[in-house]
Amino acid sequence: MKSLVIAVLLAALPLAAAAQDAVKVDPSHYKVLLDNAAVRVLKISYGIGEKSPMHSHPDAMLVPFAPAKARFTMPDGKTQDLDVKAEAATYTPAMTHSPANVGTTKIDALLVEFKAKAAGSAALPTARPGMAQTVLAEGPRATAWRTTAAPTFHEVAGTTHEYDQVVIALGDGDVKVAVEGQPTRTKWQRGDFLFIGRGVKHESQNTGGKPLDFVIVGIK
Repeated sequence: MKSLVIAVLLAALPLAAAAQDAVKVDPSHYKVLLDNAAVRVLKISYGIGEKSPMHSHPDAMLVPFAPAKARFTMPDGKTQDLDVKAEAATYTPAMTHSPANVGTTKIDALLVEFKAKAAGSAALPTARPGMAQTVLAEGPRATAWRTTAAPTFHEVAGTTHEYDQVVIALGDGDVKVAVEGQPTRTKWQRGDFLFIGRGVKHESQNTGGKPLDFVIVGIK
């Protein structure tokens, strides 16, 4: 009986290792930038030739800032290569894998992990006044758009949305975003981001006089 228990425990070890959190298993490549009830935002950074031990992610949205090539090894040993496009987005269902940078450039990205047990039912916008938007990726939990805030873009103070947002800057510029309970942001640099929760009052205004591009992840 004792030998049977040991055998079962040993058999379960690979599964336990595979289910470990990326940040705990590999903090050199994954850094937590934000962690709240709705999302966890990770900074992903891999040098050329670097790889990660096996780990798991929940459903997530990947937003890369530079072109790259990654190879993912699955728990069964199968591999999948992905050509990453800069300023794109990819919806990634929950998975366990071991990534490696097999390209000639650094992997530089944000990963927005969704923490709700199930997808929400909030309606996501098909258009927003003063903001051009193009769908980059869609999934059961969220949509990512490439958006351009026109020089005239302005959401008045007290604006709310029924969905969560992660707003990620693709360039440098002046856009005022005042979110209730948070410090007002007026300056943006490429890679800066801000979380705006559903039902939270805020004001957004392009104050720089020129268009500014963002990726916005809208979460149902």
